[in-house]
Amino acid sequence: MQRFLISLASLLILFSLNAQAQKKKVYYTTAGELIFSAAAIDNNGNEGGSILRFSPFFNSQNHINKDLNSAFGVFTGLNLRNVGFIYEHADGNTRTKHRNYNIGIPAGIKLGNVDATFLYAGYEIEFPINYKEKTFVNEKRTDRFNVWFSKRVPSFYHTVMAGIQFKGGANLKFKYYLTGFFNKDFTETINGIPMKPYANMDVHVFYVSLSFDMLRGLEQFGVVEPSEIKVY
Repeated sequence: MQRFLISLASLLILFSLNAQAQKKKVYYTTAGELIFSAAAIDNNGNEGGSILRFSPFFNSQNHINKDLNSAFGVFTGLNLRNVGFIYEHADGNTRTKHRNYNIGIPAGIKLGNVDATFLYAGYEIEFPINYKEKTFVNEKRTDRFNVWFSKRVPSFYHTVMAGIQFKGGANLKFKYYLTGFFNKDFTETINGIPMKPYANMDVHVFYVSLSFDMLRGLEQFGVVEPSEIKVY
């Protein structure tokens, strides 16, 4: 009986230690994102017209990470981001601003020193939940509206991304939207006439973003103790 209890206690201790080890391999990270976006635009054969757009908020990245070893890891999560583009029309007098709030689910890999500097790449599917459009003529706003779950845009976007995470905490990422920004089949009625405003608009958004994980950087330099919740 005594041997049985000792064996049982030993198994429980080993199980507990193993569970703790496994727990440390999976961790949660979060950060904001400063986004500089533009777009490749073809409007009925007229190319160009994209103007750089800066969106510092509201962008939230929330990742679940699993490091399989010191040089390779994977991640997924749930993100919210403000992304879009600014278009200067060919007449030179009209400018429109288009943006979505998207919910994203990423799937990616990390290569390098996963506790310091590493490269990462992956895929993310994004679901637009709120669309906003503004029109300016001769620098005066003439129209503005936003719509929840608008049919002006697709139900989801396919995107690809790649970036680098530096030891000090800075994170630089590039993302490209494989899916066109607009739903070309969207139809609205203007003065009793049905029209497709985006039928000839082929727009693919891309962006470069910067984020900074201050808390994880402090952990790496030994200023604070490591924790299960990290910023990434």
